[in-house]
Amino acid sequence: MEERNKILLVDDEEDILEFLSFALKKEGFEVYTATNGLQAIEVAKQILPKLILLDVMMPQMDGVETCTRLRQIKELNDTMIVFLTARGEDYSQIAGFEAGADDYVCKPINPKVLVSRLKAILRRGSVQKEGNDVIRLNDIVIDLARYTVMTKEGEMRLPRKEFQLLVLLASNPNKVFTRDEIYSKVWEDGVIVGERTIDVHIRNLRDHLQIDKIKTYKGVGYKYEEE
Repeated sequence: MEERNKILLVDDEEDILEFLSFALKKEGFEVYTATNGLQAIEVAKQILPKLILLDVMMPQMDGVETCTRLRQIKELNDTMIVFLTARGEDYSQIAGFEAGADDYVCKPINPKVLVSRLKAILRRGSVQKEGNDVIRLNDIVIDLARYTVMTKEGEMRLPRKEFQLLVLLASNPNKVFTRDEIYSKVWEDGVIVGERTIDVHIRNLRDHLQIDKIKTYKGVGYKYEEE
C-alpha cells in the first residue's frame, strides 16, 4: 500500500469510525483510527499519514487543540488535516483553519461524497515544486528566481506584494489562509496596513491573472483553488 493512501480517522464515536473505515477501505485506502486527540497524536507520529480526518467535538482534547498540537510536529508538516463539523458551525470551521486545518467536511456524512472529497484533497499533492525555484500548477507557473508568472496569456511580472501573496496561496493549493496568516507572511511584523489592504491586493491579483482560482472565504481568508 502506498504511503499516500494512509488515512487516520479520529472520532470518539466507534460507530462513525467503523462506518467511515468501511467506506474508505473499499476505495483502497489504508485506514487507521483513534478515539481521542491524545491517541490521534501518538498514532499519527507512528504512521505519518497523508491525511487526518478529525472530529471537532471530542472529550479530553477537542479537534482544534489536537490540530494545533499536530501542526507542531515537524514530521507531519506534509500531512493534510480535515475537520468533521456539524452544519452551520462556522465558528468551528474558522477555529479549525486558524489551528492549521486544510479543509472541513460537514456532518451528516455521505460516504460517496466523503470519498470523492478526500480524493480531491489528496490530489493537492500533485502540485510540483521543482527545486526551490518553480511552483507549477495546472493554470500557472511561478518562477521564484526570475520573479515571473506564466499563464495561458503569457509571461508577466507582478507587483512585489501581489507576487508574494500569489506564492503564499499557491504554495498550498486549496488551503484557506486566514487574514492573520497572510498579514504575518506577506507583510513584515510590526508593519501597520489598512483593513482593506489584502482585499485590494487580491482584487488586483485576480485582474492580472485572469483566472478564477483565488476564492474568498468570508470572515476567514482566501485560497487558491486547484482541482
